[in-house]
Parts: sequence; C-alpha cells; structure tokens
Amino acid sequence: MDYKDYYKILGVERTADETEIKKAFRKLAQQYHPDKNPGNAEAERKFKEINEAYTVLSDAEKRVQYDRFGAQWEQYARSGGRPEDFNWGGGGGNQSRTMTPEDLEQMFGGSGFSSFFESLFGNSPGGARPGQQTRSRNGGFDGRSAFQTAPAEVPVKVTLDEAFRGATRMLESGPGTRFEVNIPRGVKTGSKVRVSGVGGQDILLKVEVMPHPQFTRDNDDLRVQVPVELYTAVLGGEAQIPTLDRPVVLTIPAGTQNGKLFRLRGLGMPNLKNPDQRGDLLAELTTTLPTNLSDKEKELFEELRSLRS
Repeated sequence: MDYKDYYKILGVERTADETEIKKAFRKLAQQYHPDKNPGNAEAERKFKEINEAYTVLSDAEKRVQYDRFGAQWEQYARSGGRPEDFNWGGGGGNQSRTMTPEDLEQMFGGSGFSSFFESLFGNSPGGARPGQQTRSRNGGFDGRSAFQTAPAEVPVKVTLDEAFRGATRMLESGPGTRFEVNIPRGVKTGSKVRVSGVGGQDILLKVEVMPHPQFTRDNDDLRVQVPVELYTAVLGGEAQIPTLDRPVVLTIPAGTQNGKLFRLRGLGMPNLKNPDQRGDLLAELTTTLPTNLSDKEKELFEELRSLRS
C-alpha cells in the first residue's frame, strides 16, 4: 500500500493551521465534487483522497498521530517490511509486533478510508466512513469531516393520509443509532427527501406511498368513486363526498349519467414544494340500482317504462 502525503494532497505546508487546511479543502472539494464532474472516475478518486486528507488533518489528535508515525511507516514499507509488523510504538530499532484492529482502534479511535488510513488509524464504528460528510442543518460545513460523495438512500413507506398531512418516522442508521425524520406534506412514490446531519452524514428518504382503499392519486389530484341511488341520479339531490380532511356535500343535478365526473377544486393532495397549494378531487358518480323490488315498485317501473316507450 502507498504512503499518502495528506499535506501534498491538500496542497498545504506541514505547518498549515486549521484555517488554511479548511480553506484548501473547500476549494478542492468544490473543484472535484462528483456533481460537477459526472462520470469522471479520476475526479471521483481525487475527491475521495481530499476527503481522507481533510478527515485526518482537521482532527488535532489524528494529525498528531499521522505526523508522528506516517513518515516512519513510509520508510519502513519501502525497506521491504510488512505494514502490519511496523513498530507503531515509534521506538525505533528492530522491535515490532503485529497490531490487531482492536489495538489500532484503542490507540487512535480511527475510521477506515484507504488501506494506508486503515493501517494507521484502524476502523472505528464511531468514526467517519469513506465519502462521508457532516453538514450543519442549514447546509453549511461543520469544519470537522469531509463531503460525502452520495447520500445513503433509506426506503420509507407512508400511507396516503400521512403523505397528505405529513408524518414522522423513527429510523436506524446503525446498531443503537436511532433518529427521527419528518416526512413533508405532498410526498409521492419516488419522492426523495434529503435529511442532513444524521449520524454525521446526509441521507435521502426514498418514499413509497401505499395504496389507499378509497382514493387513487394522479400527481396532486385525487380520484374517488361516489355511489348514488338511481332516484338521486334521475331526480337530482345531494351526495356526501369523502375527502382526506373532511366530507363535503355535492349537489347532483337531475338526470346525471352514471360515471359523471365532478371536479372539486383544491381538495386534492398538497403540492410538495408548496403545501398550501392543493390539487383537485375528481368525484366519479356510480349509480346503484335498487334490488329486492316490491310488487308495487315493479309496477311503477313498468309504468315508467311504458311512458318512455
């Protein structure tokens, strides 16, 4: 494995202070960010190197350990020694022992990036991961760890009612790490909601809205079937229309045909980007025919048929 000169990667002197390191990191991270270099494998590799260098040099403890052991490790490896047998005690001479991952973790509390980073700092569950970043809630840098190349996607299922009103979910990002996320109003299947600063990284909630037994959805519009009796469809009257927040009463004109659509403005789903703006509700009337007719009712229908002939 190759020795990594983190100072050279960031383009700073070994005497650079925290401000210089942060400034250099931000400039290079912006330059090589995958969003600005789609499909560019070299830019992605460079971006990961920048992340790794900044993760070490922005952490005072890791930087001390790197400055102390990094150059010695390079000399040892180039002389033909095995990296795992390097004398991490720094005492020089021929003394050496094999360090276990537990030893490395105890010594450095590190986290895994490249093989060089792993050898020097171990792989602590609490540390950063390759491509991980920590951002503040307002999207700024926290000055501690590096950009992430791509947020982790977490699938989330919600009901249509939850998509209408908004909801919260308790999720896990790892063993013993639970966090609450807000599902905004108006999400639909395929929506991706970014949540910042979860366990030191951003995540994308990939939403799936479950089918509803009564309503079907078309973007921000909803559609519902409304059964009305034959007499109401023929003579006119009123029908109660269900919505996701409150029922409304619709006036049915006389002679309304089966399958007639009524558009109720602003009674559909909230718009994800502008929740105060709502789609429409399309109410489809379905005429129900009377059953178990009495002799008198049959007689009246026969009379009606004869009148219409």
